[in-house]
Amino acid sequence: MGGARGPAGIKAVILPHYQPNDLRDLLKWEHTGSRMDDQAFADLAELCAGYFSGRPVDFSYVACDLSGVGPFARQILTACRQVPYGQTRTYTQLAAMAGARDKARPAAQALGKNPVPLVVPCHRIVAAGGGLGGFSAAGGVDLKRRMLELEKQAAGAGH
Repeated sequence: MGGARGPAGIKAVILPHYQPNDLRDLLKWEHTGSRMDDQAFADLAELCAGYFSGRPVDFSYVACDLSGVGPFARQILTACRQVPYGQTRTYTQLAAMAGARDKARPAAQALGKNPVPLVVPCHRIVAAGGGLGGFSAAGGVDLKRRMLELEKQAAGAGH
């Protein structure tokens, strides 16, 4: 995993998928002028380790810098942060939560541009017919399925 952080909060999260050198190169390319600083992510690294170890984790207090997305996407991503661990919402429900009824498709497109997956839990948004919908993070829908199963197991275990 990797990420980028600025003064206003987390700007990017890259979910587990890449080899360490490839991840560093990707982050350097996407965030020109950045420098490697593991200490800047100590708090987030601890939360992520807990999450991927199957413990319920609350990322809602982690500051995010969503200035790189437009106003509508920011509205959708902010609403998405309200979906609790172990639960899902449909794209239609998410659009309504954001005050944008009848905009499920644009909401889905906004989620596809989520720069901070996991912290903004876009994996918890699913299709109305019971399908998973999409997932633009590396690992795609398979990773989304694994993350939802991890949360379901942890929530069911009474953690």
